[in-house]
Amino acid sequence: MAILERNDKNSVAYILLNSPETLNSLSDEMLDALTNEFENLKNDPQIRAVVLSGAGKAFCAGHNLKEMTKGRNAKDGGKAYFLDLFKRCAKMMMLIQKLPQPVIAKVHGIATAAGCQLVATCDLAVAEASTKFGVNGVNIGLFCSTPMVALSRNIPRKQAFEMLTTGEFITADQAKTLGLVNKVASIEDFEAQTDDLAEKIASKLGAAVKIGKEAFYKQLEMPIIEAYEYTGQVMAENMMLRQTEQGIDAFLNKLEPAWEQD
Repeated sequence: MAILERNDKNSVAYILLNSPETLNSLSDEMLDALTNEFENLKNDPQIRAVVLSGAGKAFCAGHNLKEMTKGRNAKDGGKAYFLDLFKRCAKMMMLIQKLPQPVIAKVHGIATAAGCQLVATCDLAVAEASTKFGVNGVNIGLFCSTPMVALSRNIPRKQAFEMLTTGEFITADQAKTLGLVNKVASIEDFEAQTDDLAEKIASKLGAAVKIGKEAFYKQLEMPIIEAYEYTGQVMAENMMLRQTEQGIDAFLNKLEPAWEQD
């Protein structure tokens, strides 16, 4: 059984974390599989949206603690292993935002610690109504410092700090209010709402979405004047695309654009 499964449908790549016995923990094998899959997606022009979900009872329970404890057997107590682990995890997370395709987290059950980080890192998220989110490493004496990076860039500071220091879970509705997820769906509508969002994105001009996603994350790190200068250049380049010209002509003629994807 593959630890990661991919199924493509209508220009959407559906990626399944497939280690239900570990609650889809981010083991060394899972991190490697996700990194390799995202590297493949970077160069796949046929895919215009990605949906990331988990098999079994949970989306992702974070790092594999049993696997991590084995690292302590090294002469340095595991420090080199832990540094390498968190570096590899960060590389995988950052790959998500470097993909040309928007990535949607389809979240159910629980998303804890690095699993919550994974949700926060994805571009969009749809949560089943009973889902719980937490960065609860503090409960076992391990502050969720790396998950904090993505979480604190998604939700307000005080709420992020409260989650990190209390280790308490928040509900799907609270996650939506705070901005961690886009939609909350009932179990009956969960799959349909996720598919609808993915297909809606996949129906847009892939080249424009790619340009826009890259610009979205770059401009967030810039002062506002620099951001406007940069995004003005991006829009000018976007206007040079033949497909964009087709889209504008279709709009002016009250027609639906028929994208000629490159």
